[in-house]
Amino acid sequence: MGSRVVITGMGHVTPLGCSVDPVWDALCHGKSGVRTITNELHLGFRTKISGDCIDFAPEQCIEPKEIKKIDRFAQFAICAAEDAITQAGVDFSRENRLRCAALIGSGVGGLAEVEKNFEKLLEKGASRVSPFTIPKMMPNAAGGLVSIRYGLHGPSYAVASACASSLDAVALAARMIRGGEMDIVITGGSEAALTRLGLAGFCAMHALSERNDEPEKASRPFDRDRDGFVLSEGCGLVVLESLEHAQQRKANILAELLGWGASSDATHITQPDESGTGAAYAMASALQNAQLNPGQIDYINAHGTSTVLGDIAETNAIKQVFGESAYRVPISSTKSQIGHLLGGSGGVELIFCVKAIETGVIPPTINLDNPDPKCDLDYTPHCAREKTMDYVLSNSFGFGGHNSTVIVGKFQE
Repeated sequence: MGSRVVITGMGHVTPLGCSVDPVWDALCHGKSGVRTITNELHLGFRTKISGDCIDFAPEQCIEPKEIKKIDRFAQFAICAAEDAITQAGVDFSRENRLRCAALIGSGVGGLAEVEKNFEKLLEKGASRVSPFTIPKMMPNAAGGLVSIRYGLHGPSYAVASACASSLDAVALAARMIRGGEMDIVITGGSEAALTRLGLAGFCAMHALSERNDEPEKASRPFDRDRDGFVLSEGCGLVVLESLEHAQQRKANILAELLGWGASSDATHITQPDESGTGAAYAMASALQNAQLNPGQIDYINAHGTSTVLGDIAETNAIKQVFGESAYRVPISSTKSQIGHLLGGSGGVELIFCVKAIETGVIPPTINLDNPDPKCDLDYTPHCAREKTMDYVLSNSFGFGGHNSTVIVGKFQE
């Protein structure tokens, strides 16, 4: 089977904060990170709410003179990586850096830089376009900058599969470790698409919630009155290692990454297959990869974006894979509290899954006041729930019909 894959460090940037434990506490207490947009970003748009990372302070881990050279999504990744590596206790000067990698997904990359410099080009001419435009807009900038910061000579690149980007990157990293190619991989995803172009594009698709008067109630997965997702930003990264390598350096092992699966709907570029068949393939594949049966899963962290079709499709997919046990397994969507981080979602939600196992708490789906009759499973409404968990499954699905699932478990010798 190859090397076992374990998680030894975690770091994230979210609308609820940038430190793992305080964010987890806020999540379990049902707090929302969705708020009214306070700058002029929303002028002329139907949607005036978002999940922005107001507590993020890049100067805490990046030299001030370097910040202007790095797009916000890559700044997120650098700071999240630092937290994850610190928790993992990795000293790369003691490592074979050819066997250390950085695979960081992003659905969009440096959108703010594209937007800003295109405006300069039109208004002021080519000579005013920043020389940092290309390095800042590249989706691979996050992985590249993390590898440069720590001198990692293994592969460093981006995985771009829209909102499945994080988990696809994690799965690819895990394959490298299980296959014996790498000892350590920093992986997950980052996104900062809260720009006028990003907001306008999603508004034009009628994909976003317009519950502007009640921002904290706008993201309401599986609720009958949901009207779209909340566009958010952020990053979630973990340190993956082979079990042998982690034990050799006496690392504190947080959890084990047991299985992963991916598929494509092959139906529509933005709309999910309402039957859930494609998503079901990804979950079934992850279970097979982890050598588990559906009845062993203790909790599902749902993709659950609060879109009409998406929530129904995921519900149908869970029923296909889990059968009668679909009605017994607790499910929740943490996007009800932090909104949708696009390519950064899966990494943040993987961290939440690890914390769920560690603390024995299932975070709630807030705002689930009037359940959609087509979404009739146990979504842990309103309040967190205590439960001992050994195996947790997390879903991420993206535009393009991309489906990605990972399973994380309590570490056992």
